[in-house]
Amino acid sequence: MKRYILKIFKAVVLFTVCGISQAANNPSPELNDIHSKLNLTRLDSIVYPTSIAEISKIIKHAKSKGLAVSISGGRHSMGGQQFGVGTVNISMSHYNKIISFDDKKGILEVEAGIEWPKIVDWLLKNQKNNKVWGIRQKQTGADKLSMGGALSSNIHGRGLNMSPMISDVESFSIVDAQGNLKNCSRTENKELFKLAIGGYGLFGVIATVKLRLMPVVVLQREVKIIDIKNFIPQATRKIAEGYLYGDFQFDIDPQSSGFMQRGVYSFYKPVPENIRQVSTKQNELSNQDWTYLLNLAHTNKSKAFDVYSKYYLKTDGQRYRSDTNQMGVYINDYHDNINKSSSEVISEIYVPRNNLTALFNQLREDFRKYHVNVIYGTVRLVKKDNESYLSWAKNNYAAIVFNFHVDHSPEGIEKAKHDFRLIIDRAEAYGGSFYLTYHRWARKDQILLAYPQFISFLKLKLKYDPDEVFQSDWYRYYKKMFSKELS
Repeated sequence: MKRYILKIFKAVVLFTVCGISQAANNPSPELNDIHSKLNLTRLDSIVYPTSIAEISKIIKHAKSKGLAVSISGGRHSMGGQQFGVGTVNISMSHYNKIISFDDKKGILEVEAGIEWPKIVDWLLKNQKNNKVWGIRQKQTGADKLSMGGALSSNIHGRGLNMSPMISDVESFSIVDAQGNLKNCSRTENKELFKLAIGGYGLFGVIATVKLRLMPVVVLQREVKIIDIKNFIPQATRKIAEGYLYGDFQFDIDPQSSGFMQRGVYSFYKPVPENIRQVSTKQNELSNQDWTYLLNLAHTNKSKAFDVYSKYYLKTDGQRYRSDTNQMGVYINDYHDNINKSSSEVISEIYVPRNNLTALFNQLREDFRKYHVNVIYGTVRLVKKDNESYLSWAKNNYAAIVFNFHVDHSPEGIEKAKHDFRLIIDRAEAYGGSFYLTYHRWARKDQILLAYPQFISFLKLKLKYDPDEVFQSDWYRYYKKMFSKELS
């Protein structure tokens, strides 16, 4: 009982010292990621700063008490990088305002806790000029994701000819391990700029971001069903013709003759139409439709593809704004209606584009042999990233996104580890890479093959944060994995 009271007292002191109004009712709160729900983490406390001064105070006070700090935003990342057992978790969700907008250069400055819907909505409501600015890219599949998280994972969207998120960042400010604010850009604190974008929250709290926008254009959607072997040739032609966005969503039923072969492509071409005249009367899926499709993906995969492809074909020729078209639907807790003791886990692998068909031919055999349960799969394109230190886009890649069903039993987790390691092995065998954001199941040799700079990345973390103020379960896992190399 005394220990419980002391814990409450320490948490209340932390909130009080930092000038934060929330009371610490729970001395050991827990957080989990929203999608996989495999990262339930007991924390020291959760704090909700609303200013840079408060962020700085939290860091300094936690450090003085010997506590590490973790940082969370929308809580969709699944690799454990946003939580750490026993850490003071800085939730950026209340630090979420628009700071400034340069409508000449198309630069929007925001607080890092802001999420995409608020950015898009603000831009829709606060522009009266003929030239209207909008976002270039964002993550797909969900919208309530923070700007700081987008930088920390160096995300990408559906752009046909776009590099990852770092290419959209003019500059940012970060609160470091001493509680000091630093501005980072391609000319100021250049190394920290490269490290923190794609640095998974290990170099400080990204506080503000200056985001590069693009002029909003009207896009016309083109939809066809094709085979995977034709996707790269089609995409190459579309890029040459000026198409901006696109992807390929493939058949996920292993019993189907078109499994991981046929799919629906959608490409988006700019057309000369006033963005304010785009019709809002579109064929689109409702939340109920998405819930139905998610259930079908678990119970009748062929029907899921049939329903989805028929819907998409009906949207051929529809027109959209380039900004709002990137917004999507995510059904929170959708798996509770399917099976509460399981969920989906995402993974991304990358291969040189001319190896995509060969990779799919191999994976098709693997998935049938090992009964890999694919709930969703899509192929996108990404341009090489020459800027971030821990770059995952080392080439002009085809990016394959998988959503695998995972049972939350010990046997289910072991199978998931096998399945995700399998696709990493296959990607690397075909000259590719993988994304570190979604899980911690890659082997050490896989990490080093995809990220030969990983050990030096961890050493640079210690250079900028020698007291290891910023920690997470993600960091602790890899620090242990590479303990020999770091000693």
